[in-house]
Amino acid sequence: MNENPEKVKAGSQEAAEGETASQNVEPTNPTLDNPDQAKTQTTKPLTQKPEDKPFQVFIRDDLLPDIHQALTQRGLQVSTMELIQGERPVVGGTCWMVFGAMAPDRHFWLCFASDSITSKKTISLAESGTDPSLLEPFLIDEKKITLKLLRSRLMQRLNGQKWLGAN
Repeated sequence: MNENPEKVKAGSQEAAEGETASQNVEPTNPTLDNPDQAKTQTTKPLTQKPEDKPFQVFIRDDLLPDIHQALTQRGLQVSTMELIQGERPVVGGTCWMVFGAMAPDRHFWLCFASDSITSKKTISLAESGTDPSLLEPFLIDEKKITLKLLRSRLMQRLNGQKWLGAN
């Protein structure tokens, strides 16, 4: 056997007698042989963020159930949770609102200036059968509005009103 040490790579086993370099070919990568297969394996399925949905779909399919669940997990009885378009509490003017009613006779209105979750938002609260008397800005400094942010800040505001229990 006449072997040239320069041809033997570090960590490789000695080639059998008569074996040529062409027989030491590494296994082929099936994704390189078929570009379509490579494309489907590397492309992740596109998942739409809830916030990218149209306004009404996002509110009805994602925000309302999420808020309802968060409130019931805190032991509150939610009697109404809906998206309505109507007269804004306190100051008037038509807007989209998430209206929520809970026992014992508590109501909130999360108002959107237009049919976009990034539009200006306000919140009003009313207790014990009274009409709302104060309209507060809601999420005015946030650049990116998400489902999680809307839910958490609404829960934070209701907790500040002591509707979620003693602070």
